[in-house]
Amino acid sequence: MLEDKKRWNERYLENPMPQTVSPLLEKYIEHVKIGEALDVACGTGRNTHYLADLGFYIDAIDISDYALARVKKSSTINKIETDLDKYNITPNKYDLIVNINYLNRRLVSQMKDALKIGGVVVFETFIVAHGDFNLPTTNLDYLLRKNELLHSFIGMDIIYYEERIDTNLRGERVKVASLVAKKS
Repeated sequence: MLEDKKRWNERYLENPMPQTVSPLLEKYIEHVKIGEALDVACGTGRNTHYLADLGFYIDAIDISDYALARVKKSSTINKIETDLDKYNITPNKYDLIVNINYLNRRLVSQMKDALKIGGVVVFETFIVAHGDFNLPTTNLDYLLRKNELLHSFIGMDIIYYEERIDTNLRGERVKVASLVAKKS
């Protein structure tokens, strides 16, 4: 855990993360009942702050104490500093789960179980890319395969799914998968 924490703290220091809400979350928030939310790998809180302003109570989880220190203090935000490789999500608790630019396959089935009936997951992260695209990391364990995200949430009502070419913060072309799904 200490190595991961150090690596993520350095990453936040060297590469400032976006401060604006995820466009995917902002576009599909109308499908969500305001209530309890989980922001997985919340970073400095761009999505957490947006949700708090809308009236959600949020569990904001990250391994980086540096990033969590930048999440504003609020009675509606519960900051949780933990290693997501060991963390377990409470079942049947959330109206919304947000997972942007992070992949931990162990948590995917827990996310489905953690949603209340009618709860929504907003999930977006990188896909293994070939050709002239750049990989955001050299560890393929943290990259989706083609259609993997869609298949991971089969059984839920898929509101939106797309795999596309995008540009990351360094201006590199990357492949991204985006999904919005509701538990029925």
